[in-house]
Amino acid sequence: MIVRLWLKLNWLSKFVLLIEYDGTQYHGFQWQVDLPTIQNELEQAIKRFCGQSGRVMAASRTDTGVHAKGQVASFWAKSALDTMTLVRALNHYLPGDIAVKAAYRARDDFSVRRDALSREYRYRILNSSTRSAFSRRFALFLPRMLDIEAMNEACQLMQGEHDFASFASALDDSRSTFRNVHEAGVERKGDFTVFRIVANSFLPHQVRSTVGLLIRLGRGKISIQGFRDIMQARSLGLAGPLSPACGLYLMNVNYPAPLGS
Repeated sequence: MIVRLWLKLNWLSKFVLLIEYDGTQYHGFQWQVDLPTIQNELEQAIKRFCGQSGRVMAASRTDTGVHAKGQVASFWAKSALDTMTLVRALNHYLPGDIAVKAAYRARDDFSVRRDALSREYRYRILNSSTRSAFSRRFALFLPRMLDIEAMNEACQLMQGEHDFASFASALDDSRSTFRNVHEAGVERKGDFTVFRIVANSFLPHQVRSTVGLLIRLGRGKISIQGFRDIMQARSLGLAGPLSPACGLYLMNVNYPAPLGS
């Protein structure tokens, strides 16, 4: 009640942004001391346009080098702001590798993180005999063809609620490692092999760890039973080396109702 009264007296509203970015030059979304991050660039752009400082909250904290086509973030600003003007102004102040695609007004109690039903990530692998000068920042180059059928069989094992500790990096002891995977699959699109996964949320490095293990499976380095054994072991980091960040994209964050409704 006190917070709402303060917001009304100061004429502030919550705004939600739909953002895309090339994460190559950034140390992830979340602010870090003396390092370039997406959050810092957004907060600086908001400060330059709105004349106010404040924190930007993201629906998913993407890691160093990870891209986004559908990141969702929120912040507080003056209520009188027009959303289209906000989009144009922020894009004016943001660097070229970050773009605001849309802006919406939101309820005061709306949380881009807690209210999200699921997040969708995709990972792109360039499967061709030669590398590409245009895809090197946005896909993993892997000239050897992969066993898509075996990879999809493993994806079936992941669907549903499971303990994904084997696919996570270091965690706080109190944090649950159970996650609910709604969809997972691999398909061939031209020269690319694309992995897609949708879950309620993800553990740190879970997607890149999953892709790394799927690649080992697709190259015949492990069997389906080996994949199952690693998953069922529930041992932190057992899935092995992470796939490079360049191929990973946050595609969508899904909510009970469309943003702005």
